[in-house]
Amino acid sequence: MTVASASVVAARRTITVERRVVIGGLLVVLGLLDALVFGYLSPPGHAVFSFTLTGAAVSVPNLSVTPRPVCVALGALSCVIGAGYVGFRLSRIARRVAAGVCVAALAVAFLCWADAGRIPLPFTSLLSTTVDSAIPLMLGALSGCLCERSGVINVAIEGQLLTGAFGAAVVASAFGSIWLGLLAGPLCGVLIAALLGLFALRYRVDQIVLGIVLDLFASGITAYLYDAALVPFANRLNSPATFGAYKIPLLGDIPIVGPVLFDSTIFLYITYVAIFAVQVGLFSTRWGLRVRSVGEHPTAADTVGINVNATRWRNVLLGGAVAGIGGAYLTIGSVGAFGKTMSSGLGFIALAAMIFGRWTPLGGVAAALLFGFMTALSGVLGTINSPIPSDVLLMFPYVATIVAVAGLVGRGRPPKADGQPYIKT
Repeated sequence: MTVASASVVAARRTITVERRVVIGGLLVVLGLLDALVFGYLSPPGHAVFSFTLTGAAVSVPNLSVTPRPVCVALGALSCVIGAGYVGFRLSRIARRVAAGVCVAALAVAFLCWADAGRIPLPFTSLLSTTVDSAIPLMLGALSGCLCERSGVINVAIEGQLLTGAFGAAVVASAFGSIWLGLLAGPLCGVLIAALLGLFALRYRVDQIVLGIVLDLFASGITAYLYDAALVPFANRLNSPATFGAYKIPLLGDIPIVGPVLFDSTIFLYITYVAIFAVQVGLFSTRWGLRVRSVGEHPTAADTVGINVNATRWRNVLLGGAVAGIGGAYLTIGSVGAFGKTMSSGLGFIALAAMIFGRWTPLGGVAAALLFGFMTALSGVLGTINSPIPSDVLLMFPYVATIVAVAGLVGRGRPPKADGQPYIKT
C-alpha cells in the first residue's frame, strides 16, 4: 500500500513538474517574442497612445514611447517570470498573476510595434470597443456556466443569441418600443432553452448533438422569416431604434476608466448585474450549492431531497434568458437591424470563453474580454494602417475556440455529471 501511494505521489509530481516547465517555457517564448520581434524589428518612430475621447470632461495627455527599449524591457520581464514559474512552486493565484502579466506585456509590446511611426492609437476607444464587443460573449459565457454547473451542456448558445436578436428587432420595430424588444430577446432565448431542456432532460438526447441541431434550427427559422417577412416589410418589422449610451454621473467622468465602464448602453449595466448575480449565486448561496451538487453528483443530491431534473430545468431556462439578452444587444443595442446569421459564431466563442474560464463566471468573463479585445483591435489597427491585416486578427477568436474545445487550455475540469442525463431509480 505504501509503495502504491508513493508511486501515485511521484506520478503527480512528475505531471506537475512537466506542466510547470511547459507553461514557464511558453512564458519565456512570449518574452523572446516581445524583445526580438516587436523590439528589434520595430519600425523607426515613436508609438503614441491617445487617452482622451472627444468631448471628455477631463483631458489626459498623450503617451509617446520608443518601441524598442519598451519591448525589450517587457520581454526581459516575461523571461524572468517564465524562469521563476519553472523554478518555484507558485500558488494558484501567483501562477495566474504571472501568466496575466506576461500576456499583458505581449499586448503592450504588440501595440507599440504596430503603432510605431504612425498616427496616435486611440487607447481609450480601443478599451471601450473591447467591452462593447464582449457583451454578448460575457452573457453567453454566463449562460453556459448556469447550464453546465447544473449538468447540462449548452451548445445552443449560438441559437439563443440569434433568436434573441431576431425577437428583439421584430418586437421593437412592430411596437415601436425598444423596452419591449429588450423583453422579447430573453423570451426568445428561453424558447430555444425550453427545446434544449425538453429533449435533453425528458428524452435524454445526446446534448452536444442536440445543441448543434438547435443552432441549425435557429439559423434556418430566422433566415426563413427574414426572407419571408423582414425583407418585404423592413420598415415595419426590421427597423428598430437602439439604446443610446447613458453616462453614470461622476463615474463616467473618470479619465480612461469612466468612458469604458460607465458610459455605455443599458446592456453593459445589465451585464454587470448578471456577472454579480451568477458569481455570488453559484458560490455564495444555498441555491448555488444545490446547483453545483446536481452538476457534480446528482445521485447524492437526490438522496438529500434535491429535485435534480427540476433544478436543471430552471438553470437551462435561466441560461437561455441570459443568452437572449446578449442576442438582443446585437440588434437594439448595436447595429439596429437583424441580419441573417448575424451572431457569426459568437455563441461558440462564448462557449470557448466558458471553457477558458474553467466553468466559472469570472473566468468566462475574463476570456470573453480577451476575445473582445482582439475583435476591437482589428478595427483600430485598420484605422492606423497597421502592417498586420485586420482579417488575420479577426481569425484569432475562432482559432482560440478550437484550442479551447480541444482541451489545450489547461487542466480545467467540467462538472462530473456534465452532459449525463439523470434517471431517478
